[in-house]
Amino acid sequence: MYKLMAIDLDGTLLNSFGEVSENTRKALKEAKEQGTEVVLSSGRPISSTESLAIELEVDNYLISGNGAAVFDIKNQEIIYDRFLTKEQVLSIAKICEENSFFYNVYTEDEVIASSLNYNILFYHKENIKKVEEKRTHINIVQNIEEYIKESGKEKFLKITVCDESKFIFNSIMKKLKEIEGIDILEVAYMSRKKIKDGTDDVDIQYYYTEITNQNVNKWTAIEFLLDKLNIKKEEVIAIGDNVNDQEMIVEAGLGVVMGNSNPKMKEIADVVVADNNSEGVLEAIKKYVLK
Repeated sequence: MYKLMAIDLDGTLLNSFGEVSENTRKALKEAKEQGTEVVLSSGRPISSTESLAIELEVDNYLISGNGAAVFDIKNQEIIYDRFLTKEQVLSIAKICEENSFFYNVYTEDEVIASSLNYNILFYHKENIKKVEEKRTHINIVQNIEEYIKESGKEKFLKITVCDESKFIFNSIMKKLKEIEGIDILEVAYMSRKKIKDGTDDVDIQYYYTEITNQNVNKWTAIEFLLDKLNIKKEEVIAIGDNVNDQEMIVEAGLGVVMGNSNPKMKEIADVVVADNNSEGVLEAIKKYVLK
C-alpha cells in the first residue's frame, strides 16, 4: 500500500480549464479514507493550493512553490521552508526590468505581477469561477521591483518568467544563469493552457522558467514529510507532468506521469497514464492506490 500520494496540480490533477472531475474527487476521498496521505504538490502559492486542498478534503499538508515550503493546514503553519531572499528576488527583478521580460513573484499568499498575461491571465480566468476565499490572490502593481523594495515582504517562494518568443526566452535564460545561489528550471517546450472567452476556448501558450532558491524541489519537501510521518520512500506514489516534478517522479516508490507530459518525463517515469483532460490521475489512483 502506498502511504503517501504526492500530486501536482497544473497539467496533472487539474484539466486545461483548471478543474477536477467529480470521479477524481471521489477517488481522492477514498484514498484518504483508506489511510493514504494525499499531498497536493504545486508551484502555486500556499493560499491558492490550500483552498483547493480544503475543497478536495485532502487537508493535512501541502507543498508549495515547487518545494519551497511545506504547510501544515490543520495547524496553519509553515513547517519547512527554503525561501528566496529579498536580495535574490531584487537581483532577478533588476534583470527582468532592464530587459523588459515579463515576470511575476510568488509569496506565501499572492502572486505579484505588472499585468494580466500568460500564467497570470490563466489564474485570473480561473478566479472568475471561484468564490473570493478560494481564489489565487493576484496583486497587480505598477513596478514589481519597487513594490518588493517598499512592501516589507521578506519570504518569496519563486519567480516565473515568461515570453511567447523562443529566441527572447533563450536570452532570458542566458542572463538569469549569471545569478548565483538560485536554481532555474530548464523547460524546453511551451506551456499550453485554455481559458473560456464567452463560448470560445482560447489557448494560452508561452515559454517559461521558474526560479527558486538552490536545492529546492518537490522531493526534498516530500522527504521532510516522510521523516515526520515515518513513511519510507518506497511507500510514496508521485504523480506529475512537468520537469518541476522530475525529482519526485524519479525518487518515489512509483513515479507516474500524465499522457500530456513531455517525452523526457515519460522516459524517466515508471508509469504513463491518460492525459489531464482524460482523468489520468483517476486512472493512477484506481490502479495503484485503492485497495
